Amino acid sequence: MPVEILLAFLAASVLLSLAPGPDNLFVLTQGALYGPRAGVYITLGLCTGLIFHTTIAALGISSLFLLSSTAFLALKIAGAAYLLYLAYGAWRIGVAGDSRRDEVSLSGWQLYRRGIIMNVTNPKVGIFFLAFLPQFAKPEFGPLGPQLLTLGALFIAQALVVFCLIALVAGRLAERFRRSNRAQRLLNRGCAVIFTLLALRLAFSAR
Repeated sequence: MPVEILLAFLAASVLLSLAPGPDNLFVLTQGALYGPRAGVYITLGLCTGLIFHTTIAALGISSLFLLSSTAFLALKIAGAAYLLYLAYGAWRIGVAGDSRRDEVSLSGWQLYRRGIIMNVTNPKVGIFFLAFLPQFAKPEFGPLGPQLLTLGALFIAQALVVFCLIALVAGRLAERFRRSNRAQRLLNRGCAVIFTLLALRLAFSAR
């Protein structure tokens, strides 16, 4: 593929990653709740989910969600339910030093898995890849499958960098909130509200 096409795709991808959306808001809230390290693990999970979406887009399986309203609805409900579960967890989490907070401390694997589930259960991501990637792939550049995989890999690479930066910034800001129990509770409640809004947005989204 021509370098200018790849650079144009990279620029568009970075702008999309910076624009407020479910994935970067998810990284932001998790980094704020559990610290920058947690945000990085979440980012790794989300990017692993993007590998899944890139692969099925290259294979054309994502079109299933465009053709089957049942498949789209089932995955959408699963994703929304998971976000509501996370909203409940964020709402009930305590402040630093609170026993309730100790109960909900998460390992790196749990955070990584959380990122994968969040990404894979959102059918909108698969449809986005199916609509976005082919715009930069042309038959004259060779077989479309390898082109889509290349574009997907480039998107994942920039998302990894952008989301890790978001996680680090969120984690640093959260450290200031932890100096005040009241501010920390407000942060937790705010994250719960964001998760709820994301769940509602997904639940009522159309294909």
